[in-house]
Amino acid sequence: MIQVLMVEDDEVIAEFLGKFFDTDEYKFMHVLKPSQALNIIKKESFDIIILDLTLPEVDGLVLCKKLNSLTATPIIISSARNDINDKLTALEHGADDYLAKPYDPRELEARIKTVLKRVGKIAHDENAAFIINNESSEIFHNNQALELTPAEYQMLKMFLENPNRSISRADIANSIDSHRFESGVESINVLVGRIRKKIEKEPNKPQLLKTIRGIGYRFAYKI
Repeated sequence: MIQVLMVEDDEVIAEFLGKFFDTDEYKFMHVLKPSQALNIIKKESFDIIILDLTLPEVDGLVLCKKLNSLTATPIIISSARNDINDKLTALEHGADDYLAKPYDPRELEARIKTVLKRVGKIAHDENAAFIINNESSEIFHNNQALELTPAEYQMLKMFLENPNRSISRADIANSIDSHRFESGVESINVLVGRIRKKIEKEPNKPQLLKTIRGIGYRFAYKI
């Protein structure tokens, strides 16, 4: 279980994230004030600290430096302050990542797991989180933007939105607007092969994008 401490004075945001992380995989705790955070880390251990910068009592940058001197727990800054100087100061004060608000909670979860993998608290897993950015038409895997053609993007997005469901080649072809630029239904295999090269450790032994004989494909992904 991943134990998360969030220091956030906006109770609406904290409640929203608390509901998102209310799973068997996480233990989520929230405090409003820096003094509460400093007191609780002396009594309990956490795997990750999510820290806002605009806080009562003391600025989050000061708290970040103090927390870093007291504990080796990784810190992710979660703040609406998007100034480059705040980012640099936070990193200099020991923050491990900086996530500007607003953000999708799935991105925060991906950042948490990436940081914990980096510090060795959880094992690396090729079935790591994928993030879809609909505004930029990008898909991120392990916090890295994948280089995808329009057809590849639409296909992978379709699989991500329908995890563990077998989808026929015909359904794929009919659902991808950009597919007309990639030729006919028979090119689905080619598109799948190209996507596998970008997301699988061993494209010839796929663990994510699996072929279902006589049907089509299934994206074996735990969400």
